[in-house]
Amino acid sequence: MSLGGGGGQMQELAARLEELEQHQEALETEIQGLRGEKGEIDEAIEALQSLESNATVQVPLGGGAHVRAEVQDVDEIIVTLGADYAAERDREGAIETLESKRETLDGRIEELRSEITELEGESEQLEQRMEQARAQQMQQLQQQQDE
Repeated sequence: MSLGGGGGQMQELAARLEELEQHQEALETEIQGLRGEKGEIDEAIEALQSLESNATVQVPLGGGAHVRAEVQDVDEIIVTLGADYAAERDREGAIETLESKRETLDGRIEELRSEITELEGESEQLEQRMEQARAQQMQQLQQQQDE
């Protein structure tokens, strides 16, 4: 990256640093969303493991409304597979599908953490370059005053 001298260089470095920080914040937000999704999967797995036929449960209807319902058969569970597809599974199959989804989320979270680590390293390098540019500016100002 070819940078101009003086203030232009500082502005360009500061803009790039701001861009990196915004990208890092976006990745952190994505991780939070994935963690929330993972929590929902964990709750679903726990519910499936403890749920019995003929149990009464609260079924969400949306908009904060729920209805009481009786579970007729815990071996007929519909699980979302992704891309607007769903499949009927028995209890163990549903749990396996959910665990697979959880592992996929874990992998994505790791990828995002790795990307954040790279961004942090790049940010540190930019901060060092900004400090060097500031020092050069100060040195040039000092030389100009001495002349």
